[in-house]
Amino acid sequence: MAFAMDLLRKMNYYGFTELAIAYVLVFVLVYYYVFVTSGSKKKDKKEEIHDHELQQIKECINSSSLNQTASADDNNPEIIIVGAGVAGSALAYALGKDGRRVVVIERDLSEPDRIVGELLQPGGYLKLIELGLEDCVKEIDAQRVYGYALFKDGKSTKIEYPLNKYKSDVSGRSFHNGRFIQRMRQKAATLPNVRLQQGTVTSLVEENGTVKGIRYKKTKEDKEITLRAPLTVVCDGCCSNLRRSLCTSKVDVPSCFVALILKKCKLPYPNHGHVILAEPSPILLYPISTFETRCLVDIPGGQKVPSISNGEMTRYLKTVVVPQLPTELQDPFMAAIEDIKNIKIATNRSMPAVPSSTPGAVLLGDAFNMRHPLTGGGMTVALSDIVVLRKLLRPLDSFEDAASLNKYLDSFYTLRKPVASTINTLAGALYKVFSSTTDDEARNELRQACFDYLSLGGIFSYGPVSLLSGLNPNPFTLILHFFAVAIYGVGRLLLPVPSLNRSYLGFRLISDASKIIFPIIKAEGMKQVLLPVSIDSIL
Repeated sequence: MAFAMDLLRKMNYYGFTELAIAYVLVFVLVYYYVFVTSGSKKKDKKEEIHDHELQQIKECINSSSLNQTASADDNNPEIIIVGAGVAGSALAYALGKDGRRVVVIERDLSEPDRIVGELLQPGGYLKLIELGLEDCVKEIDAQRVYGYALFKDGKSTKIEYPLNKYKSDVSGRSFHNGRFIQRMRQKAATLPNVRLQQGTVTSLVEENGTVKGIRYKKTKEDKEITLRAPLTVVCDGCCSNLRRSLCTSKVDVPSCFVALILKKCKLPYPNHGHVILAEPSPILLYPISTFETRCLVDIPGGQKVPSISNGEMTRYLKTVVVPQLPTELQDPFMAAIEDIKNIKIATNRSMPAVPSSTPGAVLLGDAFNMRHPLTGGGMTVALSDIVVLRKLLRPLDSFEDAASLNKYLDSFYTLRKPVASTINTLAGALYKVFSSTTDDEARNELRQACFDYLSLGGIFSYGPVSLLSGLNPNPFTLILHFFAVAIYGVGRLLLPVPSLNRSYLGFRLISDASKIIFPIIKAEGMKQVLLPVSIDSIL
């Protein structure tokens, strides 16, 4: 009996009791939201997943209309890919390895200079291996990343990726985005059936509501060239000029990044990403080469971005940002902002995935789905989407029947959900939790609870970081941990002696948590998030 009581006390100390209560509460909340709140509304057929629908996906693979020998001449492409970024280059190589005839049209084939897309999570690296592209992180001075370090109010905690069951090569990777993309382009170009062409795509070729190809110019002075193929994949990035032709999803701008490169900066935790929970929003740091560290200062969307040219930005960085940095990072940061040419600004965009209903075309990458880059999950989502799309296309001999192919590819939007919705939801929720709201005491309590919860270690950090890393794409686990953080925050408010004011604050904390996560889940698709289906379960 004494042993049992002692074990119970230890479990309670490490938070297992609070976690169990959180799970019960989450179950009730989710049940209410899904089956009570949504039950009175007309169901969206595209979000319903039934066994007979999955059976139709299997049967469609053997459909005669999609398994006839392609009638196109060998010199004509089967697939046109618009954009040769991470998504376009990876897809070109993956489909090229499967024997498809692929043409990639890219506006500029020179090395890009981007300040995001520089951190690949371990889950994304596993997808890179699955696609046969893991050597693209070699010979570019990529740095291994083994986890994160969080900083708040002078305290810090380290969170490791759960990599024990993987080979020693598996970890996160951080690098110069342009170097990584060039390696992927080079890899794709080695295949004889893949052609990369520089040019600007001006429009899609549509006939009777079906995309038949593209129009593009090699240079501004050249005449338009029409290129036709049974399938066109648009993955021309966050500023896609073709997106509006294929979907109506609204692009949100939650914040901007002010980006710098710190030279010869020794991070407090080597080979880790660093997240500083600063005011008014997070500051990120991670190595991108042996002697370079990327620093991203987030400025919320509702706040005016200081001007670089008139010195406002330099003053802002010196007076607001520097005092919130760990002491050992302040001198390298000050040195980095001395040269204003080193300061760059990037707009962060967020856009839920909306299925394309246009036969003959598919959206992919940031042209299709974006989330706040706080968690570095964009490339993981894109690579995972490519793995799913390649598996769906692999059994098909022909893409000529556009209507049948379009119906078949409807399953893509369901099968991508486990990975995509987990990372999208986590990115949106964490950004809102990590951003300070000076006039919202409940939101700031939630922020503190998140830091303290992750600092507990064990299952409290293992679960969230396995989600963030893309190693455990389970949306329901995300919801459980998110509300476990909220319940932990309430416990901090009510113990040791609750008061009326603190009880009300705890209620507001739970309410804020619900208002953060449920709209994100709704945008991702409630049924598909809570009832995910993996592609391996049907193929």
